Amino acid sequence: MHKLIFKMKKYLVLLLISLMVVSCSKVKVEGNVKGGSPLERIEFIEASGVATLPLINIGVDEKGNFKGEFKAPKNGMYAMTYAGKMNFIYLKKGQDLKISGDAATFPEIYKIEGDAKKNNDFITATQKYLETYSSKLNMQMLQKKETEFLAEIKKIHSDLEKNLDENADKIGADSDVIKLKKDELTTNILTFLVQYQSTHGQVTGNPTFKVSKTFSDYEKSLTKDNDRMVENLPVYRNYLLNKVGQDFQTFAEKQTDKNTASMSSIFARYLATNKDMSQKTKDYLLAFVIAKFDLNPYTSEIEKVKKVSEEYIKDSEVKKDLNSAINAVFGLKKGEAAPKVSLQKLDGKSASFEANGKPTLVMSYASWNPYIGQSTIPVLKEVVDFYKAKVNFAFVNLDDTKEQFTKTANAMFKGVPGTSYYAEGGLSSDYAKKFFIYGFKIPGFFLIDKDGKVASQTFYNLGDAKFVEEMNKISGLQAPTVNPQAQLQNELLQQNPNADSANTK
Repeated sequence: MHKLIFKMKKYLVLLLISLMVVSCSKVKVEGNVKGGSPLERIEFIEASGVATLPLINIGVDEKGNFKGEFKAPKNGMYAMTYAGKMNFIYLKKGQDLKISGDAATFPEIYKIEGDAKKNNDFITATQKYLETYSSKLNMQMLQKKETEFLAEIKKIHSDLEKNLDENADKIGADSDVIKLKKDELTTNILTFLVQYQSTHGQVTGNPTFKVSKTFSDYEKSLTKDNDRMVENLPVYRNYLLNKVGQDFQTFAEKQTDKNTASMSSIFARYLATNKDMSQKTKDYLLAFVIAKFDLNPYTSEIEKVKKVSEEYIKDSEVKKDLNSAINAVFGLKKGEAAPKVSLQKLDGKSASFEANGKPTLVMSYASWNPYIGQSTIPVLKEVVDFYKAKVNFAFVNLDDTKEQFTKTANAMFKGVPGTSYYAEGGLSSDYAKKFFIYGFKIPGFFLIDKDGKVASQTFYNLGDAKFVEEMNKISGLQAPTVNPQAQLQNELLQQNPNADSANTK
């Protein structure tokens, strides 16, 4: 009995600790955008990861106020987006962030209060100094003799690092953000070194030029914290990719399947031959290349992408982050059972998708989607009218409140055959999580067959020939040709699946 009580106490303590860890990782954010529009959204994106997916999508009320909280995966830089504009902010787990600005300039210009103020004041101050100093990093430097170039670049590095330390002492920035900014500075210096190596011979008319051992040793000394920098700085990953660019190109040209294999599969093989890189470096670089070149639902084969990831990436966090990006772009696999989710109808009753022996076209949307009433709904009504005898239609609303859902659904779908549903919690709902729905993916459309299995990828253009083909196939009907110009506003997803939803205007 005593042992049982002891075990129960032990489990309760562990549960309490786990709850504290979760709560301490959350960032609470609130503020005001003066003159802000309820049609615009604020998103926060962890900037150093592989996936770069929105962690939260916050609405702005009619007075410009906003409020929310999200789980911060790490201390570091976060992208903040609003109305198609972006800026970066440094956040730590458990912080309270109070931020404000004017709609005309936010988030490019903003004011911070609360826990995050000192670190971001430090970043602003160092950035201003860097901008005034940046003229020293110019094309004339690339023409200088190596000894002169090295002496000058070392002085620039020293001056900028000194300014970082002075601002840190004056403002009271913490050690993590100081370290991050110094790593960022080092990466900028490394990038300029690579530029000197690749262009000095060309600009001086000496095509056989090669840097000395002194130059190489200096460059190597700046990469002593390689694993930390490759994990925290995408710009450092770019530096490494530029560094191996020519070597990789030579390797790729020798591959017998160079015309059919994906960029990431050839790059994975190349990395496997490199004995100097750490496994962490290889993992981040491969994930970086996959995210950049192979995450396109219209051209990539998902199973091949996943196979490269599973075979070559060893770091579980990198793999998890990349899988999040893969799921966001490709969605649920065609043929798998659609997840069971509880939704609400207009009458307030809980419900799920109704098959009735027919396939279902599911639309995910929100009232704040730009131009949805003008560009999407008129085309959707034509689609519904043609296929309604053979296909069910489900319109899933992802607004922040049930009141907004009721107002929007009644106005937008009045007289349209189909069922309106509300996913409680909007983009934080169970529906959004299980179906991998983000702000940049709505309005979006996918098919579920009569047996409850996913029957298509997600479409963002009702004029897409592939969409019409899938609708014809699942319904047995043959639709007339649809004007390919009848596109939805988030067609940008086809070019940049990780873009923030505000940029889809």
